[in-house]
Amino acid sequence: MYYDQIGKKSNKVKNTVERGAVKKFAEAIRDLHPIYFDEVVGEKSRYGRNIAPPTYPRVFDYGVVEGLNLPKKGLIHGEQEFHYNRPLFVGEDVYCYTVIKDYTEKVGKQGSMGILVTDAIGEDLEGKMIFSSKSTIIINEAVRKGMTI
Repeated sequence: MYYDQIGKKSNKVKNTVERGAVKKFAEAIRDLHPIYFDEVVGEKSRYGRNIAPPTYPRVFDYGVVEGLNLPKKGLIHGEQEFHYNRPLFVGEDVYCYTVIKDYTEKVGKQGSMGILVTDAIGEDLEGKMIFSSKSTIIINEAVRKGMTI
């Protein structure tokens, strides 16, 4: 179903790690470590400034992969992992995009399902990778039957 999408990537989208948004995110995940929002703590840290929580990139815009028409509902979030080369700094701009890494189909007890693997990448202004995030998305039989591609 999505085999032809493997290797495609989205356009890069500029995202800003905004102080207020980082604080709200930290509150929402109930991780109120002062390194995320207390400027004095950030300045005294080994980074010399505030950083964002490790899962903060979930809120970024990663652009659109042309031709990848996933349904708006019914997808299952299989797993996600993050890899960082360095922390995200509060106030910095991050350029994000998605790459379709793999697609497979399997048959289970409840019918066939598609397994889509994507990489979300965040780079700095110079194009150096800050982080990557691998996601596995499961498209179950019911969702697949309701799709028109």
